[in-house]
Amino acid sequence: MSERRMVVAQADCPARRVPDGTPLTIPEGTFVTITQALGGNYTLTYHGQMVRVDGTDAHLLGLESETISFPEPANDQIVEEQVWQALGTVFDPEIPVDLVNLGLIYSVEVDQAAKQVDIQMTLTAPACGMGPVLVGDVEYRVRKVPNVKTVKVELVFDPPWQRHMMSEEAQLQTGMFY
Repeated sequence: MSERRMVVAQADCPARRVPDGTPLTIPEGTFVTITQALGGNYTLTYHGQMVRVDGTDAHLLGLESETISFPEPANDQIVEEQVWQALGTVFDPEIPVDLVNLGLIYSVEVDQAAKQVDIQMTLTAPACGMGPVLVGDVEYRVRKVPNVKTVKVELVFDPPWQRHMMSEEAQLQTGMFY
C-alpha cells in the first residue's frame, strides 16, 4: 500500500513506537493514518508519531488481519520448526523480504524446561534505526507459537551481515543476485 489512508481503531490496539520499539496502545475510537503496509504489518501515524501494528492485530483497525496459526502440539513442547515458521512471517520494514530469507536470523535455541526461545539475529546495517522494532516484531510473532512463554532476542553483529547470506530467492526478489 503506497497511499495514505485514515482508519479508526475498532478496539484498543497494541502497537510499538518507531524506531525505539516502545509498546503502546492505540485506544478504541482513535483516528490513525496508515502510511505503509508491508510484510503484513502496518506503519501508522498516531498523535504525530510513527507506530507499527502487527498484521495479526489489523482487525482492531478494521482491516483484514494476517493469520498465523499452528497445529496444536501433541504435548507441552515447543516445536522449533514452528518457531522458524513464525520467523518467516517477519519482514524487514524497508525490504519486502522476510528475516529468514534475508539471512538475518543466526540461531534459534529452545529451552523446553523454561518454555523460552533464544534468538540471535543481526541487521542489514549495524546503524539500522529499525532494530528495536524488528526485535519487537520477532518477539511478538514467536510468542504466538504454542507453548512459548518467553522470547529473548539478542542483536549480534559478528559476523556482519552480507548479501551472500540471503537465500537465492531473496537475492532474485531484491535484484541482488550476481
